[in-house]
Amino acid sequence: MALDPKKHEMPTQEPQVRAHNFNEVALGYDEATAIAEASRCLSCKNQPCVSGCPVNIHIPEFLKQVKEGNFEEAYQIISQTSSLPAVCGRVCPQESQCECKCTLGIKFEPVGIGRVERFVADYHNTHNTEPAKAPEPNGHKVAVIGSGPSGLTCAGDLAKKGYKVTVFEALHQAGGVLVYGIPEFRLPKSIVAKEVDTLKQLGVDVETNIVIGKTLTVDELFEMGYEAVFIGSGAGLPNFMNIPGEALKGVYSANEFLTRSNLMKSYLDDPTTPIMKGGNVAVVGGGNVAMDAARTALRLGAEKVSIVYRRSMEELPARKEEVEHAQEEGIEFLLLHNPVEILGYQNPDDPRDPKNGFVTGMKCIKMELGEPDEKGRRRPIPIEGSEFTIDVDCVIMAIGTSPNPLIKNTTDGLEVNKRGGIIVNEDGLTSRNGVYAGGDAVTGAATVISAMGAGKLAAKSIDEYLSDKA
Repeated sequence: MALDPKKHEMPTQEPQVRAHNFNEVALGYDEATAIAEASRCLSCKNQPCVSGCPVNIHIPEFLKQVKEGNFEEAYQIISQTSSLPAVCGRVCPQESQCECKCTLGIKFEPVGIGRVERFVADYHNTHNTEPAKAPEPNGHKVAVIGSGPSGLTCAGDLAKKGYKVTVFEALHQAGGVLVYGIPEFRLPKSIVAKEVDTLKQLGVDVETNIVIGKTLTVDELFEMGYEAVFIGSGAGLPNFMNIPGEALKGVYSANEFLTRSNLMKSYLDDPTTPIMKGGNVAVVGGGNVAMDAARTALRLGAEKVSIVYRRSMEELPARKEEVEHAQEEGIEFLLLHNPVEILGYQNPDDPRDPKNGFVTGMKCIKMELGEPDEKGRRRPIPIEGSEFTIDVDCVIMAIGTSPNPLIKNTTDGLEVNKRGGIIVNEDGLTSRNGVYAGGDAVTGAATVISAMGAGKLAAKSIDEYLSDKA
């Protein structure tokens, strides 16, 4: 049978339909399509795709099982190294990781590894009724701070080795950025809840509404009998541009906007946590978070949504798939533009006017690309005299986040870098003995799968550390 040079298409909702609902955009492969896509794998002996995966999933092995129709066996292979397969199959940037290493991709399109992984995980979650079995306890206790991808991965890997793990989550629902940051239409919350339930079956305890650094400190965790601590608290401190008007009503960080919508259900008709709906919305930034915020605003009823990004489409850091979905849904891209001021309504004759302080527009300047910067990207340069104003009712700043300083400020001897990221060595160990860290709390905002890789590394190091103490 001739090898198909292209990936099998992922079926999706029609753009004009999905732009008005929060249902998942991608509908997933059926069995026949998953088998056909897995059959494109060349089963390379050197397995370059595995080296591109931060958690080193045995990719050719699970694809071989799918090809033969052994979907549960494929799931078990994935689960050997990944605690969140249904999540990774949906949100990982496979095109820049495992798939970019695929040998088939040299001549044709690479194997759709993520799409098949998603199918396998969904098949398991639909057909498997047996709960995960908790291993025999080994007598050691470990605390994990944060229930995002790095924390859940670390907890899962340690639980499988018999550790008694407690995950402490600051918010009221476990999942971290997976539940507050990624919209339902990209990652259904039921998927995250299922993955968390699997960890609970392995014996992991999850304590919500516990803010480490306020409710409890790292030192108090050790006093409670935990022998090691993993910090996977993420990067929840939003960045702003520090331009005039950012304090106006109607200016959000993407973090706040998405949290209100995703976790606090502001999309409901009568929400307890309000959010601005309708009007013209400008989203500043070009990453995946910017795409998520823009597409969420559209689904909340915005009349027009614009992405404002200071570089060109070639430099846009968001996943190609997310950009294409946004364009299909009618979101406008104002490229090579940068905000310089946010304008607001003022009525000096009546300071009691409730409209006072609301966003009415945004002044932007046009940009051109100069020489590459230290990261190799061409530096955006303002074009003098090119300022213009766009009419907007809401501005969402999606220009990155930094680690929250709360844990650092309440933990003696914990060293951080100038960006607030916790400093760790090659084993994930911080400057405090027995305290490990990983994910966005170390690197700043990055990908789900890279955070998982850091959690996996820390779990291995903690196991070695406590095994040596025994």
